[in-house]
Amino acid sequence: MPDRREDDTAEPQDPPSKSARKRQMLSLQAMGESLLSLNDNQLSQIPIDERLLSALRECRQIRSNSARKRHLQLIGKIMRNVDPDPIEHALEALHNTQQESTAAFHQLEQLREEILAAGVQGAELAMTHFPEADRQQLRQIILQHNREVQGSKPPSASRKLFRYLKELQQAYGDPDGAGG
Repeated sequence: MPDRREDDTAEPQDPPSKSARKRQMLSLQAMGESLLSLNDNQLSQIPIDERLLSALRECRQIRSNSARKRHLQLIGKIMRNVDPDPIEHALEALHNTQQESTAAFHQLEQLREEILAAGVQGAELAMTHFPEADRQQLRQIILQHNREVQGSKPPSASRKLFRYLKELQQAYGDPDGAGG
């Protein structure tokens, strides 16, 4: 007899309330909006079906605000038939990748500023982070930067140093490992 009660209580589940359905619909629309903000390369990394992809592409071309809102509702409706979990996980992974990329960019900017602030000794600072770096090239860039600062010229050496540090980071990895 107790087994029957467990079965009875498990079967009659109430359908979700109107408010719960609306919250779910709005969350799917919000996910659709976040998909709209992605470029084609990023969208290709998200597991979505062709119908949803076509609706997203159509929505990008709509300029009228009210028509865009209606199309977002359509995207939400399409997404009701799709499992949102894989899309959510892929969006989260993409967001984390972007955050890591931004953090690495800021870290390189900070290292560049430290190197330039140290003057000629900055080449040694760069060598502690990237032992594979060309010391002579670093010194030349730093000296060029000093001449630009004294002559009130545009900071082309600063940009050149950043590009060089970025090349080193891509070739040999983050400067974190060497005490950055």
